[in-house]
Amino acid sequence: MKKLFLLTALAGMFAISNVSAQTKDPAMSGQKLGIGAEFAFPTGDFGDYTDFGYGGSLQFQTPIAEKLNFTATAGYINFKYKDVTIPGFATFDGGNFGVIPVKIGARYFLAENFYAGGELGAAFTTGDNSETSFVYTPNIGVEFPVSDKGSIDLGARYEAWSNNGTAKFIGLRLAYNFGL
Repeated sequence: MKKLFLLTALAGMFAISNVSAQTKDPAMSGQKLGIGAEFAFPTGDFGDYTDFGYGGSLQFQTPIAEKLNFTATAGYINFKYKDVTIPGFATFDGGNFGVIPVKIGARYFLAENFYAGGELGAAFTTGDNSETSFVYTPNIGVEFPVSDKGSIDLGARYEAWSNNGTAKFIGLRLAYNFGL
């Protein structure tokens, strides 16, 4: 059932892209500034000691070639450490930590609305023992025009922060892009 739903959703995205590909939509061209909500689902060892992350981001896009946009993204994501229970003793609240990722990259539109891309940059943790990590992020997504210069952007990415170890997560971003 899940596979059928996924295939139907993908077919719908391609159908929407092909229908709107007949004419150039002003919301899909030119410079854009997007403001979005971020959701992060930790994987691997990072998921062993952290829960769901959430935050926000700003993303600037400008065309550099046909179907290719330069991107610059900055944001904030808050993660909660998992609670630790020592049997027969106590449960300790894990606390929170924040990260400010700053990235640049490219986004290539495979169809009018469907894109794939990647970004590189740095992630700065906040708090007492702050550190800086290298960030790499392949991503995919779809933009839906909703006004003359506005679009809804729904993207998914795999993001990894490398320092002494590697923190990895699956990220989702729901944003509104304003045409500039």
